[in-house]
Amino acid sequence: MATYNEWMNTKVFDATRELSHEEFMSERGAYFGSIRGTLNHLVIADTIWLRRFANHPSASESLKPVTDLEEPDFYDLSRFADFRTLASHRKWLDSTICEWAGGIADADLDVAVRYTDRKGSSIEADFFGLAMHFFNHQTHHRGQITTLLSQAGKDVGVTDLLALVFDKQAG
Repeated sequence: MATYNEWMNTKVFDATRELSHEEFMSERGAYFGSIRGTLNHLVIADTIWLRRFANHPSASESLKPVTDLEEPDFYDLSRFADFRTLASHRKWLDSTICEWAGGIADADLDVAVRYTDRKGSSIEADFFGLAMHFFNHQTHHRGQITTLLSQAGKDVGVTDLLALVFDKQAG
C-alpha cells in the first residue's frame, strides 16, 4: 500500500504541476476547498498518523524525522503555500512512509497502538486497522483531487491498484 500511495501521489503531483498557481489555489467547492487545501490536508493527516504510529512498539528509526517535526495544526490547509514546497515535502513524506512500511513485520500488525487523539482522549487501537485507515484515507482524498484535476482539464491517468500490480509483474 505504501508503494501504491507513493505511485499515486507522484501521478497526482505530476498532473497538479501543470496547473497555474491560480488553478492550484482556486476554491472548487470541495470539502477542503482547493486542490492545494486537499493536498495539504493529506500531508497534515499523514504527519499526525505517522507521529501516532511512532508509539507502536515496532516503530523504526524511519519515523524519527517525522516525530521531530512540529505537530501540525489539523485545520491549517495553507500549511504549504506554494506547490513546489508542498511537492517536495510530499515526496519526502512518501519516501519515509515506504521505508517505515517496509520494516513492518506481520506480527507487528496484531499489536495495538496507543496515542492521544486531537480531543485529548487516550486511544488504544488495532495497528492493522489504523494502518488500513491511513492508506484508505489517502485513496479517498486522492479520488477527490483526481476529480478536481479532471474538472481543470488535467488527466492523472490510470489510478487502479491493479495497474501497479501488473506493472511490477511485467518489470
